[in-house]
Amino acid sequence: MAEAHWYVVHTYSGYENKVKANIDKTIENRHLEDQILEVRVPMQDVVELKNGAKKTVSKKMFPGYVLINMIMNDDTWYVVRNTRGVTGFVGPGSKPVPLTEQEMRPLGIRAESVQVDFAEGDAVVVTGGVWKDTVGVIQSMNQSKQSVTINVELFGRETPVEISFADVRLSK
Repeated sequence: MAEAHWYVVHTYSGYENKVKANIDKTIENRHLEDQILEVRVPMQDVVELKNGAKKTVSKKMFPGYVLINMIMNDDTWYVVRNTRGVTGFVGPGSKPVPLTEQEMRPLGIRAESVQVDFAEGDAVVVTGGVWKDTVGVIQSMNQSKQSVTINVELFGRETPVEISFADVRLSK
């Protein structure tokens, strides 16, 4: 299987969040979760001084751009390129160029993966989030998204839930 990389997509100015929402919905509708892993609009906190009062505001780091972690193929290229508000990928012509490690480091995006001490079939306890203190058995693991899928009981039924590696530990 091909490896996922971060790509930069150019959007109409002011449409960054709308593009992110549209791509997220398309990923869900077309079941591309294993090919388009993450869509980000990088934000930074800025202190503004208005009428003598300091106020911290989140602003877009790169207005007009969205970052996407994806496996580049014809399907994913088509989905992203034909999303309303997207003008194209950053790169020469129509060929997208992935970001390098040096370009990603200042953005706070880490490429390293978490080493875990559990596997499919192991019982785990959720340590954070909505499902905190829930015990479940790992049904599947997704290394690229750094998450596990466990079954939890919801309204008397077993329901699969995806949880980050950081939010689970082995059950004793």
